[in-house]
Amino acid sequence: MPSPSPRREFLTASLTAGGLLSLSAVLRADESQAPLMAYVGTFSSPLKDVLPTQVDLPPGNGRGIHLFQVDRSSGVLTPAGIFEMGTSPSCLAVNTAGTHLYSANETDRIGKGQEGTVSAFAIHRQTGQLELLNTVPSGGAGPTYVSIHPSGRFLLVANYFGGSVAVIPIQEDGRLSPPSDVQHDDGGVGPTRAPHAPPGSFAFSGHDRTHAHMIQSDPSGRFVLHVDLGQDRIYVWKFDDKAGKLRPNDPLIVALPPGDGPRHFHFHPNGRWLYSIQEEGSTIVLFDYQGDQGHLKARQTISTLPPGYAGSNFCSEILVSPDGQFVYAGNRLHDTVGVFQIGPEGTLKHLDDVPTRGNYPRSFNFDPTGRFFYCCNQRADNVTVFRIDLESGGLVFTGHYTPVGNPSMIVFLDLARKP
Repeated sequence: MPSPSPRREFLTASLTAGGLLSLSAVLRADESQAPLMAYVGTFSSPLKDVLPTQVDLPPGNGRGIHLFQVDRSSGVLTPAGIFEMGTSPSCLAVNTAGTHLYSANETDRIGKGQEGTVSAFAIHRQTGQLELLNTVPSGGAGPTYVSIHPSGRFLLVANYFGGSVAVIPIQEDGRLSPPSDVQHDDGGVGPTRAPHAPPGSFAFSGHDRTHAHMIQSDPSGRFVLHVDLGQDRIYVWKFDDKAGKLRPNDPLIVALPPGDGPRHFHFHPNGRWLYSIQEEGSTIVLFDYQGDQGHLKARQTISTLPPGYAGSNFCSEILVSPDGQFVYAGNRLHDTVGVFQIGPEGTLKHLDDVPTRGNYPRSFNFDPTGRFFYCCNQRADNVTVFRIDLESGGLVFTGHYTPVGNPSMIVFLDLARKP
């Protein structure tokens, strides 16, 4: 007869030791040992030349989706495997239940229509490992962003090189269906020089054609917003959650200064303020958001860079802290994260510029504990870890570097949390 496991011996001893430890307390202690996982999307080259080169050239150094276990006390990332993909799974999204992960595969040469794909994965709840469920067309070339609608029934996709956005139904088992709607960004593009860019800037990467760069629902799920960097526009759609369709709002388009190039946005936890970061203008714009009608009204524009900076800079990510007190803005070439304090009325005040300890910070994220900040330095091939000062909003480098080829995005899943 096999001997009892150490865990079973611990449970038995705890339950018989004079009632000193309740069963619920033991189970909670056991759950706390469940892994905190991190998944890093990368720009990755084709495997054995089976697949064509991805759109983000030169070919990437990543190997697909890189998995890590996170030390909850130090923030250190320990490798836990790689799901190898040669199609640059550059953007990842985990569903609310923590049972499935979705990737935008940033290629433009799948099939005859020269479009990209999105993939669905099941997450093994004990180990955090991934199982590929299926892959479907993304509705355009170079899908660069995916997000999950609050209903959990649709994946929203922005196709950067296709200049289009798509709605992809999520089946009950987590698999993806073909797009239920695809909308193309029609119209001209803005100038190649941004009026708000620093003196001497040559940051004009995205005004050659339409480039849908991000798509996400508002907190209510009634409206879906997406940005087109080339057109200097934010689009606002009414969302039909029965048909999975995007219907034009009135107005459909909110214009930003020509050439500034909106890239990403993030809602404040109160749902009333939206912060948009402009890749080429190196600015953040605060919008008041009227959630009942899906209306945006600009109220403040502030530089992401310190006073006196001159030369080129490409902004990347923008995040609002979970407590709603601070905004973090990524600067590529300046290679910093700008830290901003949010005032009582939502306006921003520049506090600091924190070096990312790497090159070309493409994106960053908070871990689920809210104590650590992880930065994906695309051209430095590393992820750096910072401890967050919750009082000041400051970022303090922990000294921890994690090697990852061309990291693009990091997302987290706490396996101690029940689905």
